[in-house]
Amino acid sequence: MNIVIPMAGMGKRLRPHTLVTPKPLVRIAEKAIVQRLVEDIVAIQSEPVEEIAFVVGRFGKEVEDSLIALAERLGAKGSIHYQDQALGTAHAILCAQSALHGPVTVAFADTLFRGSFSIDPNVDGVLWVKKIEDPRQFGVVELNNEGVIVSFQEKPQEFVSDLAMIGIYYFKDGKSLKEELQYLIDNNITNSGEYQLPDAMRNMMKKGAKFVPGEVSSWMDCGNKEAVLDTLQEVLSNEHSIHESAKISNSQIIEPCHIGANVVIENAVVGPFVSVAENSTIQSSTLAHTSIESNCVIENAVLKRSMIDERCKINGVKGSLDLGSYNTILNEI
Repeated sequence: MNIVIPMAGMGKRLRPHTLVTPKPLVRIAEKAIVQRLVEDIVAIQSEPVEEIAFVVGRFGKEVEDSLIALAERLGAKGSIHYQDQALGTAHAILCAQSALHGPVTVAFADTLFRGSFSIDPNVDGVLWVKKIEDPRQFGVVELNNEGVIVSFQEKPQEFVSDLAMIGIYYFKDGKSLKEELQYLIDNNITNSGEYQLPDAMRNMMKKGAKFVPGEVSSWMDCGNKEAVLDTLQEVLSNEHSIHESAKISNSQIIEPCHIGANVVIENAVVGPFVSVAENSTIQSSTLAHTSIESNCVIENAVLKRSMIDERCKINGVKGSLDLGSYNTILNEI
């Protein structure tokens, strides 16, 4: 089994947090989105993972080394592949064509999930889906009476299905997938100017490939600030932790929270659903549903549904903030 992780997108909807950090490396309770995604997939695979192929932009050697190290910690070979132009999902996957052989899982690195990866050996592929109330903003699959996928619809304004594709796919034969992706490129078959994975899957289905849905119990989007905070809430519901080196005095921690190494919390109320990363200080403040990254200083603040990147300094602020790294806001309360 190989895993392909397309992650070259710019993450514009998550700015300012993606101005200097690629979106898949944004952290949820001190662990990068892509790390959580890969660890979850590897943990529930029924067969060994041989290679994890990361399709990236020009993120730099430090980021690339960290991705290789992540794959190696999970017992797999890591490889780096570049997508220098945003030419669509099919193009992104084909950038890792050397990994497209044998069984392949493709997982786009802007979503997390909870679910099962049981694979029916009699099918050619699985598309993981989640039943949603309003499918008009998502790509959905349509099934026949036998539960086999018969069509894909992108953001249908008239109801055809409520099963939204979450961006995780399994292909029994990576070589066949590669051939269909290459066919799109060679014949310039595009949708809105980009080469799209569903078009390759349609061609595979015309040749007899059988795709079925796999349902997840939870789908956590990480596309924008509000979605990240909702994802943080779900993650912390299963991961409450306080590092042993944290210093907490005259304060209340309302579970669930994540309190990192060497965090100092004094005269504060923190939680629920708050993550405070390593080396940050919280004094005389009240925080709820908030992510604070490393080396921040928060004083005399009342914050809710806020996302604060590393090395920010905040004093006397009340409300909801969305701050990139190295910002300072003082005395606005």
